[in-house]
Parts: sequence; C-alpha cells; structure tokens
Amino acid sequence: MFKELLQRLLEPGPAPLDDEGARLALTALLVRIARSDHNYSEVEKDRIDRILATRYGLDTGGALILREQAEAMEAEAPDTVRFTRAIKDAVAYEDRIGVIEALWQVALADGRRDANEDALLRLSSSLLGVSDVDSARARKRAEAAL
Repeated sequence: MFKELLQRLLEPGPAPLDDEGARLALTALLVRIARSDHNYSEVEKDRIDRILATRYGLDTGGALILREQAEAMEAEAPDTVRFTRAIKDAVAYEDRIGVIEALWQVALADGRRDANEDALLRLSSSLLGVSDVDSARARKRAEAAL
C-alpha cells in the first residue's frame, strides 16, 4: 500500500489521496517532525500514537501499525513538499490547522523546542497554506495540552 502511495506522491501532478492515503501522509509528516531533531524518542512515538488514536479512533495496535508504516514511508520519501501537498489537497483548511496543532504536539512532546523542528514546522505550515497566526494559535493550544 505505502509503496503505491509513495509512487503517487512522487508523480509530478499526483491525484488527490483517499482517506487511507491522507492518514498515512499525515502520519509520515508527524514522524518527519519527530525525527527532524535527530532524536526520535519514545515520548514522541507515544505522542504520535495518541494523536492517531484520537484522530482516527484507532486502538493502540492500530495506531502502532499506522505509525510503523509511516516510519518506513517517511524514510523513503525525498521531501516534505510531497506530504504537505497531499495533505493540503485532501484536507479542509480548518482540519489543516488541526494538523499543525498535532505537529506542534509532537515537536513539543520531549519538553524542548529544537531549531530543526521549528524550521520544519514553519515550512510545513506554509506549504499547508496555514497562516502564521493560525499556526501560532495551534502552537499555544499544543503547549496548553501538554
């Protein structure tokens, strides 16, 4: 499944993703944020699993399987632009703000802000078409939730 999705993401003008593809792309973006500081910790993995369980109504095993598939996909994907384009095309603006909030939750899960995570989050927010104001509000909600 993710091999086909990865090939679709690599096409010059990929078709919009179905729900399953959008889930995998979002999860891969969460993994990419967590890995961007070169310290992919258990607390970040746990945060991703909880986001997936809440967002998609998955049990612990389902969230773990989705995260592991996304880890493999993220490792093979060349750039963040493809993930964000796929998510932007598949998700309404209000829900993309929720995506940014989830990314902030992962970035802040280890208790510290990292310059690499901040930079990737700014890029992702921009590519998702989320305004700086909405991104800042999403960060504040993520901080309050921790």
